[in-house]
Amino acid sequence: MVPIVRDADAKGLAAIAADVRRLAGKAKEGKLRPEEFTGGTFTISNLGMYGVSQFSAIINPPQACILAVGAAEPRVVRGAAGGFEEAQFLQATLSCDHRVVDGALGAQWLQAFKGYLENPASMLL
Repeated sequence: MVPIVRDADAKGLAAIAADVRRLAGKAKEGKLRPEEFTGGTFTISNLGMYGVSQFSAIINPPQACILAVGAAEPRVVRGAAGGFEEAQFLQATLSCDHRVVDGALGAQWLQAFKGYLENPASMLL
């Protein structure tokens, strides 16, 4: 059972976070109403909080997509000055029902998602 955050496209991060907390609490208590877990179009599945680096999530019919989010992990990368530094890397996999969402559109969505992760302040504007 996956709780649904309604009208997420019109909400800010704080409002979405509040909805997720409220719905997760109701789900744990077994008190979700049918309208709170039906009618969604897109799911985010986060196993990163359990230390899972990467996974493939299964789409919840009749939804169109599911984003599998793994744990952020440190990696050593070449720095701007030619030395080495540590950076955080996260793996995310988007699964799309190609009857509903074309793969190219899914790739464009992932590109925008990557941009938000690399510049989180842009989500606040």
